[in-house]
Amino acid sequence: MYCNVLTYSNVEQNRSLTFLLPTCRFYVDETPIREVVRTESMGAQFPSKPMSLYATIWDGSSWATSGGRYKVDYKYAPYVAEFTDLALRGCATTVDMPACPDGGGAAAMSLAQRSAMEAFRARYMTYGYCYDRLRYPAPLPECRVGAEAPAFLPSGDARASSRRRGGRRHRPRGGADSAL
Repeated sequence: MYCNVLTYSNVEQNRSLTFLLPTCRFYVDETPIREVVRTESMGAQFPSKPMSLYATIWDGSSWATSGGRYKVDYKYAPYVAEFTDLALRGCATTVDMPACPDGGGAAAMSLAQRSAMEAFRARYMTYGYCYDRLRYPAPLPECRVGAEAPAFLPSGDARASSRRRGGRRHRPRGGADSAL
């Protein structure tokens, strides 16, 4: 499973990743931006194995930003990621206790959270690999292709991403690229 969140500003953002079997949720500033629900087609690997956090900084601008439309501007280098006050919540599992008794402290998404996630995705998502039928003719196991599918071209690019940014053609102020 993969999630790529891009930001084009110097604004500090708060990100979290919540695992609640059988779901995994990604948050930015306490707004959910993606929810992955385990399905049988995923097999036994997710999320039955121990989870970890791994962060990298890399240049995916040749493919991850609307087919390379927005390139990395290296005059802003070096690029640094900092994690401050990182708090991991959950519980250790064993053979005798294969899941957290309280679900790891996460609850189902409220209607307000789900609405906020849909609004975020509609405004900022410029590409969705779950909708990229050229690269992936059959949806990947973690993809739930649903109501937002008509908003994407067969390439996975959002149909109206420039309109969502007020018609601007230059670098967007913020955005999410999917694996959302």
